[in-house]
Amino acid sequence: MQTVVPGPCPCCNTDIKYLYKTENIPYFSDILIISAVCPSCGYRFVDTQLLKQADPARYTMAVDAEDDLAVRVVRSMSASIEIPELGVRIDPGPSCQGFVSNVEGVLDRIEQVVKGALSWGTDVEKENAAVLLADIARVKTGTFPITLILEDPSGNSGIIAEKAKKEAYVPEEASPQG
Repeated sequence: MQTVVPGPCPCCNTDIKYLYKTENIPYFSDILIISAVCPSCGYRFVDTQLLKQADPARYTMAVDAEDDLAVRVVRSMSASIEIPELGVRIDPGPSCQGFVSNVEGVLDRIEQVVKGALSWGTDVEKENAAVLLADIARVKTGTFPITLILEDPSGNSGIIAEKAKKEAYVPEEASPQG
């Protein structure tokens, strides 16, 4: 099902169309994808939401073969992504966008950000970026194993694969202080 709702762009107030589309992710859930693009100012908005009530969840998956790159990844606006072996952690922020992609798509997003940083970083940062890009290339060939971790306090995210492990997740701010 797909619905288009007109509304103002939150940046420039131009009338834009918000697209609401439902999609079924096998073995997961029906999801709602909300998106909008403003032709005037370039504002973009994308979010995904499960169409069922979900508890906070943490997914982990070992990525140790090229085939693992095709595994589906659903990330909502509230989810964090971490790859400890690469020293990468992506926390949600005010302009965070949800997406439906795969492991390779997550690596591509990281790669784009790192390549962008190459143009303005210090010499040390550029060296570190080159090492990170080389490691990402090795992950994509299946020669550098990583662990993909997805944590979502809203439970609206997931890694869709039999080898992915799902466990209960208690966000730090909700943890009891001792």
